[in-house]
Amino acid sequence: MENYQPNPALLAGRIILVTGAAEGIGCAVAMACARYGATLVLSDREQRNLGPLYDELEAGGAPEPAILPLDLERMDNKGLQWVPELIGRELGRLDGLVHCAAFAPFLSRIDDYDATEWERVLRINLTAPFLLTQACLPLLRAADDASVIFTLDRIGRRGAAYWGAYCAAKFGIEGFMQTLAEETRDSSNIRVNGIDPGVVRTGLRARLYPGEDPSRLPGAETVTRSYLYLLGPDAVGITGRRLPL
Repeated sequence: MENYQPNPALLAGRIILVTGAAEGIGCAVAMACARYGATLVLSDREQRNLGPLYDELEAGGAPEPAILPLDLERMDNKGLQWVPELIGRELGRLDGLVHCAAFAPFLSRIDDYDATEWERVLRINLTAPFLLTQACLPLLRAADDASVIFTLDRIGRRGAAYWGAYCAAKFGIEGFMQTLAEETRDSSNIRVNGIDPGVVRTGLRARLYPGEDPSRLPGAETVTRSYLYLLGPDAVGITGRRLPL
């Protein structure tokens, strides 16, 4: 995707929901989408954390974004029904759903892994994306060309020591992506794909590797072209793919 050159109006008129938009890859993806014309629904746990991004998008002349606070740890399918209703009422449609939210509290041996934390990590990284995607499917099916993107990880294909529940969740989300792609392939205009962004400079990475020099890592903005490609019309017909960078 390094050589991909998006059309300046690639996402004009499209409504795109991005989770984990307050920082890291989610923030970078949201900003990139706005630059190419999309109207953003910015989601993160706390509304106040989305304020700086909201202000930056408005100041840059992007279409006015919407803010959607979601506590991924505590939401359930019944409590999510208001999300598509709100988006449909206020914005009329949904053309893209990008899962960038991620949570990994620590690295630990399986011997020492706390069961409550295990459930929490699976809830945020696996169950919540399933619930949110399921709730948004009717809106996505109504779109002429809809795209769902899951942010994957190399440890979702080959396990790594000490990654515990996060590793298990990423294996699960990759399977979920493939399953949903097969179920929607011939019955809708929804494309379902995943992106492994590799190791980039994010807050999550810094918290897990406090001794690492973050300046040696590529910034989150360097991985946005793959997201733009899969969200736009250039990727029509592509589904069930895992894009490495």
